[in-house]
Amino acid sequence: MEYDGILLGMGNPLLDISAVVDQDFLNKYDIKPNNAILAEDKHLPMYDEMSAKPTVEYIAGGATQNSIRVAQWMLPFAGATSYMGSVGKDKYGEEMKKNAKDAGVNVHYYEDETAPTGTCAVCVLDGERSLVANLSAANCYKVDHLKKPENWALVEKAKFYYIAGFFLTVSPESIQLVAEHAAANNKIFSMNLSAPFICEFFRDPQEKALPYMDFVFGNETEARTFSKVHGWETDNVEEIALKISQWPKASGTHKRITVITQGADPVVVAEDGKVTLFPVIPLPKEKLVDTNGAGDAFVGGFLSQLVQGKPIADCVRAGCYASNVIIQRSGCTYPEKPDFA
Repeated sequence: MEYDGILLGMGNPLLDISAVVDQDFLNKYDIKPNNAILAEDKHLPMYDEMSAKPTVEYIAGGATQNSIRVAQWMLPFAGATSYMGSVGKDKYGEEMKKNAKDAGVNVHYYEDETAPTGTCAVCVLDGERSLVANLSAANCYKVDHLKKPENWALVEKAKFYYIAGFFLTVSPESIQLVAEHAAANNKIFSMNLSAPFICEFFRDPQEKALPYMDFVFGNETEARTFSKVHGWETDNVEEIALKISQWPKASGTHKRITVITQGADPVVVAEDGKVTLFPVIPLPKEKLVDTNGAGDAFVGGFLSQLVQGKPIADCVRAGCYASNVIIQRSGCTYPEKPDFA
């Protein structure tokens, strides 16, 4: 099998500004623990405040980019992954390019002249992360960039696609284009629910893309929000996963599989009208450093096996392995080589 460029991701590239904060900081900026939101004006001063902290770290992030980096890390093939998104023409954009290149990902960024590279404040308290994304240039991605021959070539070369739900806020038109290409060419298209606010406020573009999704990823909070928004009157994650898997499909080539993570609780996988639970790797509380990127890493690990044609159980095991590695480190970072067997 040809692995060159087999997996393509599209999303919002953000430079993570990660620091340990206290409860007063969260209160000051009205931030809930373990949530992901878009920055409002009231949040803008927090980026400088966090940058001034002695523990601050800068890491190339953005949900999809994290997953693609982790997938590349776990794949034994150089150049297996590509990624598109929009950055600014500035030092953060250059930093991001270097970071992605070092990770072995073939990035084709759209460079916006008018806005700075997007940033994401990663507020870590007791190992739990809260994300506040200031999209800036990431918000400026244009479908015209995707249609350029050198970029569309990446779409044609890929056999698997992954896009976090956050990209629905930026370029649903680009998502649709890739989704339709995947369906027409028997390729695998996957997305993530990504955050409760996506399910609530971007319901229309999410529903438009859903029939094309062969894999739907998410966590228990997002799944319950999805259920509430669609009036399903159930909080049971297994039931919700099943209902999502049975949502009508645009193409009958592949069935839909729903994969919901639940932190330390088992991973829920719904396919073929049944649910399977997979235990995660237990981690003592004192080893937990930072949950930022845990869900992204899970998807990256999962996809690294999926593109190799491995069974779902192996994909889940690889996802659990990757997230277990990431939560023991600061930010979505990993050692030089994986030791996943």
